[in-house]
Amino acid sequence: MNTQENQRRRLASLLDELAVAEGLNRTAVEGVTLSRVSTASPRGPVVYQPKILIVGQGRKRAYLGGEVYRYDAYNYLVLSVPIPAECETEASPEEPLLLMAIAVEPTMVGEMLLDLDDLPPPPAATPRGIASSPMTEELGGAVIRLLECLRSPLDSRMLGAQTVREIVYRALLGEQGGALRSLASRDEHFARIARVLKHVHAEYARPHSIEDLARQAGMSVAAFHHYFKLVTASSPLQYIKRVRLDQARLLMAHDGHNASTAARAVGYESASQFSREFKRLFGATPLEDAGQTRARLVAG
Repeated sequence: MNTQENQRRRLASLLDELAVAEGLNRTAVEGVTLSRVSTASPRGPVVYQPKILIVGQGRKRAYLGGEVYRYDAYNYLVLSVPIPAECETEASPEEPLLLMAIAVEPTMVGEMLLDLDDLPPPPAATPRGIASSPMTEELGGAVIRLLECLRSPLDSRMLGAQTVREIVYRALLGEQGGALRSLASRDEHFARIARVLKHVHAEYARPHSIEDLARQAGMSVAAFHHYFKLVTASSPLQYIKRVRLDQARLLMAHDGHNASTAARAVGYESASQFSREFKRLFGATPLEDAGQTRARLVAG
């Protein structure tokens, strides 16, 4: 058995040991979470946040702009900016999905780049904010060391942050490292779009004109549309709508909002328009979707 196969077995074993609860498992290391999912999920809408996603067992697929991004025991996923996409999960009680998520902090990436003078520059073409890449032996070793840290509160406190830093470093060197490098560069089109996306997520309930967003990015409206779609595979208006609907879904499922109050909270003036667009995206009315989500939470 080769080294990478041994790593895959060890990684899956550690995740199985540490991700005890169904669903999300928080850890003692900031920005690191583990997940256990025992039921398959059909393809459906999701808003990804900037993360490195590493799977020990099971399989997920993300769909965006006509592309399919697979992440499993052999491939990991890097998300440099918030991305509305579609996702499906392969999992079962006998073989649950076991996953580690590491938040991507632009500040950390920027600090690393200051010490990496000989690193290749970001790609000339503006990269998309999502990419999957084969797991390397070096990255696999760093992930295993982080999981071993998580077994001990003391190790987590003393070694966790520097091991996360190593994982981000390995991702920077990987095939998709160009997007991470672009994220930390203030002069790149990618970084300008990333700042606008951060603003949209922080102020999702406020009205956003394309002209204002383009000014924030320091671009003409035409250039803003062009680079926005390169990074997100979505138009600005579609992106804002997806963010609002996803946030409304969370408010109804977790905070007890009804469709009317959720619509107002995310910036909709018309509850009927909100309900139509919600059903078109999620395949169920707001009331039906909130009930299904709460039932899943109770069951899991």
